Amino acid sequence: MAYVRQAIKAVKPGGHLIVATFAANGPEQCSGLPVCRYDHNQLRAEFGPQFELLEYASEDHKTPWGSIQRFVYCHFLAPH
Repeated sequence: MAYVRQAIKAVKPGGHLIVATFAANGPEQCSGLPVCRYDHNQLRAEFGPQFELLEYASEDHKTPWGSIQRFVYCHFLAPH
């Protein structure tokens, strides 16, 4: 995944990375376009051994139109 390769280059050892994305049970589309959906374990697998998952949280976001969009947030650490 290009995003992971860029994060590996950009985040220094000991640095922190926050990733927010649509949750696995989130919407299948946003603004009419298909989206990728993840849970924290899938994101941990995507970022592999280059980053350690420290914590994660989920959010049910209510849109201005009243629908719910589910998100997942992951806090990673780049090992020293």
